[in-house]
Amino acid sequence: MKNRASVSMENLLGLLRIHIHRGVNLAVRDVSTSDPYVIVRMGKQKLKTKVVKKTVNPEWNEELTLSISDPNLPIKLQVYDKDTFSLDDKMGDAEFHITPFLEAVKNLKMSSQNIPSGSIITRVESCRTNCLSEASNIMWENDKVVQKMVVRLQNVERGEVELELNWIDIPGSKGL
Repeated sequence: MKNRASVSMENLLGLLRIHIHRGVNLAVRDVSTSDPYVIVRMGKQKLKTKVVKKTVNPEWNEELTLSISDPNLPIKLQVYDKDTFSLDDKMGDAEFHITPFLEAVKNLKMSSQNIPSGSIITRVESCRTNCLSEASNIMWENDKVVQKMVVRLQNVERGEVELELNWIDIPGSKGL
């Protein structure tokens, strides 16, 4: 019988590094400002950024890494205002799928072409089924696939979060 660690390693496709750059024009939840942080969820995984005090335009510049075994699960972002004496206030949420990103990674692995850095591999348009506030290019930069995106927060009066996706292959994993 296999232990759980080896079973999960067998199903592991790789790691997705999410660089949470910043929030833009987030909602005010305290008297005149907020103390925002981001929670990233995918399946049972949950990661959290630091709290940035007294701003509606926080600069997190944090990298969070998710283990990817089911590429069909959406990634969910939730932004909260940290409160000391009460429950943290919701500041909006967003959801997106990484399927187009993973397809680009997979296609590049199968390609034998030498692609120059800065090349656009594919473009993901904003639509009703994703929270992109504008079209997002999936690019080849510095020998890796990168997607920079701006997601519009939902269930709130305003706010966006800027982030970047990077794929990390894991030796010994199932891979894409």
